[in-house]
Amino acid sequence: MLNKQNLGIKRIGLSLYLLFALLPIYWMVNMSFKTNNEIVSSFTLLPLNFTWDNYITIFTDPSWYMGYVNSLIYVAMNTVISLSVALPAAYAFSRYRFIGDKHVFFWLLTNRMTPPAVFLLPFFQLYTTAGLMDTHIAVALAHLIFNVPLAVWILEGFMSGIPREIDETAYVDGYSFPKFFVRIFLPLIKAGVGVAAFFCFMFSWVELLLARTLTSVDAKPIVATMTRTVSASGMDWATLAAAGVLTIIPGAIVIWFVRNYIAKGFAMGRV
Repeated sequence: MLNKQNLGIKRIGLSLYLLFALLPIYWMVNMSFKTNNEIVSSFTLLPLNFTWDNYITIFTDPSWYMGYVNSLIYVAMNTVISLSVALPAAYAFSRYRFIGDKHVFFWLLTNRMTPPAVFLLPFFQLYTTAGLMDTHIAVALAHLIFNVPLAVWILEGFMSGIPREIDETAYVDGYSFPKFFVRIFLPLIKAGVGVAAFFCFMFSWVELLLARTLTSVDAKPIVATMTRTVSASGMDWATLAAAGVLTIIPGAIVIWFVRNYIAKGFAMGRV
């Protein structure tokens, strides 16, 4: 009897938590199908005058939909570069011991802990001098300083869980290091690669300060475009809500594909 009561309490608690977590998302979706007048004048659980105009505005206005395109471009570039750099670095930390290895590893993590505003001025001056302002590669490279340490930390944990004997056996069998790494080692840590890619994607997708400062027109991301809804006439709540809904979709798709890998990352203590 007591176990049934405890189970019932847990179910109620879980239901309340899900309600609390999903309420903001539901309300944003609800607002995206309303007009600004309805949003500011009434409190309704469902749109009284259902409209697609807010989504039509985003998909027909180049300044809006190009924001998503620009974000996807530099996020994809950053994720690929981050993993390309982090994989050999994590392998070195996992398999070799060298002078100052723990200090270097800690230094990498301190970069991840530093607020983006600290690096804003150096990046701005450097990119202005190099002619990289308002380019996709500028934002992708700027985000490396945060994503590479995180990817190295995650991948190192997965690699340390692979026995060293696998490396030695592959070398005895005549595998070169590149062949061993691609054909044998990478498939063994694909869960770690998926988790690292997810976190690199998510940070680069939602980061605003660097992305907004280092771009202006040609590479302006959606997170910066959304700030233009504030004007002298007030806030365009409806369009902003629709843009927010569309911004969630790429992250939700990525989570769907790496959901099992994230669970394994939690089990290994690296997430």
